[in-house]
This record gives sequence, structure tokens and C-alpha cells, in this order.
Amino acid sequence: MDIEIKKRILKFKQPAGTSRGVLLEKPVWFIILKDNNNIGIGECNPLKGLSIDDIPNFSEKLIEFAGIFKKNNHINLDYLNSYPSMKFGFEMAMLDLNQKEKSIFYPSKFTKGTDSITINGLVWMGKKDFMVKQIEDKFAEGFTCIKLKIGAIDFNDELNILKSIRSRFTEEQIEIRVDANGAFDTHDALEKLNRLSEYNIHSIEQPIKQGNWKQMAELCENPPIPIALDEELIKVQDYSERKKMLEVINPEYIILKPSLLGGFAETNQWIELAEGMNIKWWITSALESNIGLNAIAQYTYIKNNPLPQGLGTGKLYTNNISSPLFIENGELKYGDSSKWVLNEILNRNNY
Repeated sequence: MDIEIKKRILKFKQPAGTSRGVLLEKPVWFIILKDNNNIGIGECNPLKGLSIDDIPNFSEKLIEFAGIFKKNNHINLDYLNSYPSMKFGFEMAMLDLNQKEKSIFYPSKFTKGTDSITINGLVWMGKKDFMVKQIEDKFAEGFTCIKLKIGAIDFNDELNILKSIRSRFTEEQIEIRVDANGAFDTHDALEKLNRLSEYNIHSIEQPIKQGNWKQMAELCENPPIPIALDEELIKVQDYSERKKMLEVINPEYIILKPSLLGGFAETNQWIELAEGMNIKWWITSALESNIGLNAIAQYTYIKNNPLPQGLGTGKLYTNNISSPLFIENGELKYGDSSKWVLNEILNRNNY
């Protein structure tokens, strides 16, 4: 068996604003396994300032693990617990290698093109006019659930945007989720949640920075709007610690990003814990290319979660991998598999 590592710099179509800054480009690494005529591709997708394995020597460490795999024709995924995006990449590549049909990880009605996944429309941070334009576009595209990134512009401007939405669309017509990415201070978070609650918000993701269990638990005890944990999950690696964190904070929802949590087996563990505590959940992509998004979407479909999922990032880049994934009327769909152009990865050097 042979293994290759290839890096690709994805270019955003427009600057992507979050409370942690503005993104113009994003690196991903592809793990390519070759066994005779079989090929398996996995994606490593560390997020700057967020992933546990956002490290300066990421490429060197990944090549080191690739050497272990090449020597043994296998790698113990538990050995990669401190490198969740690499763990996800290896898990994905091995799944792909062992499937009869390439890029089909979990065969289903979704991959046959006869069913779809309801997703939220993502609205990026920016100036007020820019955000309003994005919202109007999402409405026109048929989305019934939108997610607004908040916390980077003036809070009153964000409230005015929400007020404008609610003046045109009722809660029954449009579900609004907001994501603060930990931007609120602990001393005024409750006040901001109260003000947001005036606009019938479905939920808010990560209102304060992760690691503040006591303060987050206080917010979740009787919240003006339901709270979803997101970044809070990423650095909690041990099963007992995960269980303890959910018991202490007791959120309404958790948000699951397989490429940041360490793959599908780790995501399954979170789901089992959450469902055992009556905590609801949904799955979100995390700026992967269409390679990673494809695997996450297929996994998401087989989990049969009725809530809108956060899987709409495939159209963000000018140089994404061509794929059968497309969005129509607020639904993620899988179309003609001949649209995969995997040679964009296989036949090119690092770039």
C-alpha cells in the first residue's frame, strides 16, 4: 500500500468574517491511500486558532504519521487523539479505500440522489448592508432556516438586522439561529441574550468562550433563548470528561463538527452521550473542501436527525474540488457522480 500527502490552499470567494477575524484562504491536507487499483482519499482540515492540532509543524507531523501507516499498512486511530483533524483524515481515507464505489462512504437514498438534507443558510459577519444582502439571497434561494454569525460588528446593528428580518418573516416562516463564536463577555452575556430573545431566536451557539463551565452552566440554567455548545466540545477528549461537561452545563443543544472532534467514531460517542441526557444536537461542517463535506454529509444523512443541519460550505471557494454536491431550495443534494474531478487532487503536486 502506498500513501501520499497533498496540500491545497482553498481561496474564499469573498472575505469570510468571524468573531476570530476575517478569512481569505484556508489550507487543507489530503491523505491519499493506494492499494493496487483502489484509492481512498481523506481530508485533514485544521482551523486556525480553534483546532487542537493547529500547530506550526502540521505538515511534518502528518508526514510522520503517514510514514507509520506506510510501514504497517495501518495506523491506530487512538494514537491520533491529540491530532483530531489528522484522525478524521485517516479514518475517512480508510473508509473510502474499503468501499466498492469511490467517494461513497455511507450508501443511502442521499447518495442515490432520491433524498436530501435540510440545511441552514449561513450569513457571514460584515457591514450591515453586506449581511442584509446575504439574508435576502438566502430567502430567494429557498432557505427556511438561516444562521447569522454575530459578535464582530456593533451589537445594536446586529439587533437591527434581526428586527428587520422579523418585520418581514414570522418565526414559523423563518427559523433564525445565531452563532457568537464565544464573542460575548461573561458579565453582559445574559443581558445580550435577553435582547436577542425579542426576535424569536431558535438558538445561540457558544455565547461565551469555551472553558467557562460555571458561567455557561448559569446561562443554560434558565436561558432567554436556547444555548448550543460548539467550541466547548473541541478540547474535551476523554469520555468521562465529556460526560462531566454535559452534566455540569446541561445545554439544550450541542453542535458536532466531525473534522474538529476527531472523526465519525468520536462524533458517535458525543451523540450517544447527548441523547442519554435528552440533549438535542445537529451536525455542522467546518470549512472543509467538497471532499470532506461529502463524507460528513453522507454520515449526517444516516443519523436521521430531523433538524436543519449546517452543511452549506461547499460554495465558499473559488478553487473547490468539483463534485456532485449541490444546494437547491435550502436542501443539500447529491447529483451526478461523474461530476467528481478527483484528478484535481491525484494528478497535481502540492499547491
